Amino acid sequence: MFENQVIWITGASSGIGEALALQFAAAEGARLVLSARRESELERVKQRCLDSGAESRNILVLPLDITDFDAMPDALDSILDAFGRVDMLINNAGISQRDLCVDTDLEVYRNLLEVDVLGQIALTKCVLPLMRKQGGGHIAVTSSVAGKIGAPYRTGYCAAKHAVMGFFDALRAEVARQGIRVTTITPGFVRTDISVNALRGDGTTFGTVDRDIAEGMDVTRCAQVIVKGFRKGTPEIAVGEGIEMKALWLKRLFPRLVFRFAERMAQAG
Repeated sequence: MFENQVIWITGASSGIGEALALQFAAAEGARLVLSARRESELERVKQRCLDSGAESRNILVLPLDITDFDAMPDALDSILDAFGRVDMLINNAGISQRDLCVDTDLEVYRNLLEVDVLGQIALTKCVLPLMRKQGGGHIAVTSSVAGKIGAPYRTGYCAAKHAVMGFFDALRAEVARQGIRVTTITPGFVRTDISVNALRGDGTTFGTVDRDIAEGMDVTRCAQVIVKGFRKGTPEIAVGEGIEMKALWLKRLFPRLVFRFAERMAQAG
């Protein structure tokens, strides 16, 4: 299904983005554009893709800071020069948070919203006219269970992911008749460096792996579930194995239970 399709992945230097790149390169035979800020890490991911059987001519390393909106048109031009089109955009770049609201600087909230919301919107708006011209395409975004449920120490992250869910759900309705699919990905706890790279209230990095993250879903398995959802045309892909996934439906039926669970999380520190 994805053979020779041009797939642009942001946040491709680690975590779910890296795992998706490997899945698409090795098992799906896609042509990949790998974007993130760290070029050296993108080159490492590219080499892993090559080691898995991908061809170098089918992988473009394209460093991009998702908050540099002015750089996006040139980045898109580079892809068109290399591959001529973009069949799928996976908005996967993001950053999390680990601190109480009262201890979080406003600048940290601004950073979270710039990276997790406005960056995804800006890149989508950059690519969307091309997909309309092509007569179709697929836009995906990595949200989170935190985009459905409020969790302590993550007020800014939850705000950002709720915004992402709302934006892309609305976009799905707007482009449905234009041959453009929109998929929201809703991961629970997945074994990545998301908590290590999360921001404290003063803007420094958290630097620690949460127990929930350490015990979370294997990232390769996560990528396999996501790609399976893409194949099936699932508009919202929930992926995870822990109790947090049950909270997605509990919130609808028994919201007070979920609120109390979150309160216990806050009390546990």
